[in-house]
Amino acid sequence: MDAESLLLSLELASGSGQGLSPDRRASLLTSLLLVKRDYRYDRVLFWGRILGLVADYYIAQGLSEDQLAPRKTLYSLNCTEWSLLPPATEEMVAQSSVVKGRFMGDPSYEYEHIELQKVNEGEKVFEEEVVIQIKEETRLVYVIDQIDKAVAIIPRGALFKTPFGPTHVNRTFEGLSLSEAKKLSSYFHFREPVELKNKTLLEKADLDPSLDFMDSLEHDVPKGSWSIQMERGNALVVLRSLLWPGLTFYHAPRTRNYGYIYVGTGEKNMDLPFML
Repeated sequence: MDAESLLLSLELASGSGQGLSPDRRASLLTSLLLVKRDYRYDRVLFWGRILGLVADYYIAQGLSEDQLAPRKTLYSLNCTEWSLLPPATEEMVAQSSVVKGRFMGDPSYEYEHIELQKVNEGEKVFEEEVVIQIKEETRLVYVIDQIDKAVAIIPRGALFKTPFGPTHVNRTFEGLSLSEAKKLSSYFHFREPVELKNKTLLEKADLDPSLDFMDSLEHDVPKGSWSIQMERGNALVVLRSLLWPGLTFYHAPRTRNYGYIYVGTGEKNMDLPFML
């Protein structure tokens, strides 16, 4: 959700219990504007909150003028002081994917993982237990990256791609119609396309290259991983992810008001395929 319309956005997402206390809201309103100024971002999004056992991580993201350029991610424990996280690397993904359970809420906390590694001694080969330590800050980078790739979404038409490549905010976007807002095909993953590259020319024939340049939600696997509901007398459409419980997307049809927020434990629902 855009930091400049934070209060309205939190109000629209409040049906999912994603509220913040008045003092946290006030701190975020001030500090996110300073983040935008100090880091010279084009836009700043309040991404959400990852719940920890000791403290919670408040997450924000900075966007450049090209909206699909890699986003800069920051975290805070008090909504006032923000620390920049490094981008996710393959090494971080490999390390952090083995960590399970709740976050502690301490960036310096270290998880221990025992791994079997092959050791050669002459002609003999045997396995040795090696203890690998993984910082919680590294795991935080990994989880945010996974959630972004899987469930960060925007409505069709909110962004447009120029013939020269960069992607910009569509200033003429006036919201989806009520009928379009009820369709999963009207929503895209807010990242570089993956599935779109595998489509044939015939499948791409009806697509508008300036608007349909991202992957649609209608082909997400497993099928049924999104819950779509109309609220407030059809004045608000809400999408909730069943794969990453805690992710809520909202859009008021025929208006520019849309966004998403994640409030959860940072744990993926691995049992979803068996629940559908």
